[in-house]
Amino acid sequence: MANDSAALRTVELYDTREGRQKPLEPRQSGHVGMYVCGVTVYDLTHIGHARVYVFFDVVERFLEHLGYDVTHVRNFTDVDDKIINRAEETGDDPLELSARFIEEFNEDMSALGVRHADHEPKVSECIDEIIEMNETLIERGYAYEVDGDVFYRVEEFDGYGKLSHRDLDEMEAGRSGRTEDEADDKKKHPFDFALWKSSEDDELGWESPWGWGRPGWHIECSVMSTKFLGECFDIHGGGSDLIFPHHENEIAQSEAANDCEPLANHWMHMGLVNVVSEEDDEVEKMSKSLDNFWTTRDVLDEFDNEAVRYFLLTAHYRKPITYSMDNLEEATQRVEYLYATLERIGERLTQLGHTEGDSLPDGELVGSVASTVTGFLPKFEAALADDFNTSEALAVLGDLAKAGNELATEVGSTNPNASPEDLAFSLVAIESHMRKAGSILGVLERPYAEALREIRNLKLQDRDITPEEIEELIAERKEARANEDYERADAIRDELVDHGIELMDKDWGTLWRAR
Repeated sequence: MANDSAALRTVELYDTREGRQKPLEPRQSGHVGMYVCGVTVYDLTHIGHARVYVFFDVVERFLEHLGYDVTHVRNFTDVDDKIINRAEETGDDPLELSARFIEEFNEDMSALGVRHADHEPKVSECIDEIIEMNETLIERGYAYEVDGDVFYRVEEFDGYGKLSHRDLDEMEAGRSGRTEDEADDKKKHPFDFALWKSSEDDELGWESPWGWGRPGWHIECSVMSTKFLGECFDIHGGGSDLIFPHHENEIAQSEAANDCEPLANHWMHMGLVNVVSEEDDEVEKMSKSLDNFWTTRDVLDEFDNEAVRYFLLTAHYRKPITYSMDNLEEATQRVEYLYATLERIGERLTQLGHTEGDSLPDGELVGSVASTVTGFLPKFEAALADDFNTSEALAVLGDLAKAGNELATEVGSTNPNASPEDLAFSLVAIESHMRKAGSILGVLERPYAEALREIRNLKLQDRDITPEEIEELIAERKEARANEDYERADAIRDELVDHGIELMDKDWGTLWRAR
C-alpha cells in the first residue's frame, strides 16, 4: 500500500520540459512511477551507460529510504538495426545475440551494485501492444502507412518540440545521429519518423496489418511505459543525448495515442561523460566515433567496483563528468578512506569491549562529534532532496568519516572526560550513519576487511609485492625503530616507496596506501 505523500519529505527535481526545479508530487499518493530508457543490446555497456543506471539506482534507493513506494521500469531494446547488423557480422540470430548482451549488461550492473528494475521489458515481448498503438495513431490521424512503413505525422501534434524547446522549422540542424534514415520521398514531412519498418521476408520481423516488419525505435518506450506505469507517470529518465529526437518523439506518440498529459511530470536527463584527450590533454566528449570510450567491463577490471560507482556520483547528474585515471584513482582513495574509517572504528570498539552485533551501548554523544552526528542525516537527506546533489551528499559523508576517524584514533585529549560508554555509543552512531548513507548511495556495502583487501589487491595487481609482504615490512620497520635502528627503518620505507607504497605514521600505528 502506498504511503501518504503529505507525510513524506519533499523532494525537488529539475524538469527538462519546464526548465525549472519543482517538487515531486506523485500522481498516486506515496507512489512514484519511474521509467528509464535502457540500452540497445548489441555490445557491452560503456561508462556513460553506467553513469545513467547508477544514478537512477540511487534515485530509487533514496525515494524508498524516504518511504515512497517506487515502480521502476527499465527496458531493453532487443530489436534494432544495430543488433541486426551485428548479428550479420557474427552469424548469430539477432534475438540470441541481444539475449547474450542482456546477460552481459546484468553482469556489469550487478558489479556496480545497480539493482534490477521492477520491470525490464524487451521490444520483442511487446510487439502486439506496439502494433495496437500504431493502429490507434493511424485512426486518430497522427500516423500514416506507405508501402509497409508507418510514419508519425509530426505536423499534427501541436506540442512537438516542447521538451527540447525547438521549433519544428529549425529541427533539421539539431537532428540526432540516431534519427531514422528512410527516403524522404516516403514521408509527408522530412521530420516524420518511423513507427513501423517493413522488412524483407528473410529478415527479423513480425506480421502486422502493414505486412512483415519490425518496430521503429521510438515507439517501444511509449508502449512499455504505458503498459507498466499507465498513460502518464512521475519520472522519465535517460541521457541528455536522448532529449531529441527520442524523448521528444515519445511525448508525441504517447500524448497523441493516450488521453493523458504530460507524459511525465519530471524529465531527468544525465550530463555527458567527457574524457581527456591523450594527444593534447583537451577535454572532449566520449564517443564511439572518436574511439575514446571505455566499456564498463574494462574499467571494472582495473578499479574497485564501489570506487567506480563513487566516481560516477562525484558530479551533479545534470553536469558533465570527466573520465580519467586520475579521477578514478581519487575515487578509489576516497572509498578506501571510508572503509579504513570503519576499520578504525571497529578496532576501537573492540578495545572498548563492544563487538559487532551487540546492542547499542548506553551513553551519550561526546562533545567533539555531537553536532556532526546529530546533523548528519538532515544534511545528507537535504542534499539528495535538492535535485539529487550526490556530490554534496558525498561531502557530508566525508565530514562524518573525518569525525569518526578523529574519535577512533585520538588518545583522549579532545574528549578527556568521555567515558568508555560514551565513546562506544558515539562510534556506533557514526558507523551506523555511514552504513545507512552507504546503502542509499550504493557504497560501503561490504565488510571493511574484505573491501580493503580487494581494493589493495587491485592496486597491487601490477606490482611485485603483496599486502601481506607490505604488512611484514611495516612490522619489521616498527621493530627497527623500537631498537633505534633508524638506518634499517629508512631502508624499509625506501623499499616500499620503490613499489609505489606510501607510509603514514600515526600515534596509534602506521597506515599504507598504494600510489
